[in-house]
Amino acid sequence: MKKSILALGIFTFITSTIILSCNSNTPAEKVENAQTEVADANKDLEKANEEYMADMASYKKESADKIATNEASIKDFNERISTEKKTAKAEYQKKINELEEKNTDLKKKLDDYKENGKENWAKFKTEFNHDMDELGKAFKDLTVKNVK
Repeated sequence: MKKSILALGIFTFITSTIILSCNSNTPAEKVENAQTEVADANKDLEKANEEYMADMASYKKESADKIATNEASIKDFNERISTEKKTAKAEYQKKINELEEKNTDLKKKLDDYKENGKENWAKFKTEFNHDMDELGKAFKDLTVKNVK
């Protein structure tokens, strides 16, 4: 039994040595492989940057459209309140002015955002979406008349 274990160990050693020696690359092949890997990595990086820029442009366009819709709603609210009583009109006008200011601030925030990396972009989008949602809720609340 000891001989068979010893023979198996020697056979495994010789086999692995042969396999490993056949698989070794010359320094030139290693350099070529490394250059190929670098080229592939650069292509992947370019693709990721293109996707990031496309996402940013798409998101900015969608958000600009929402802001434009908000501006149209503000204009519509202003027309609707022109028929309200003086006290109600003043109250509505104050709320509309606040919403208009928030909408303008969001527009400026979106326009001023510059490319700062994917992590910052994700954080910006999260915060901006939250702000847009809050503004949307405020617009909906403005159209609902609270009756007590």
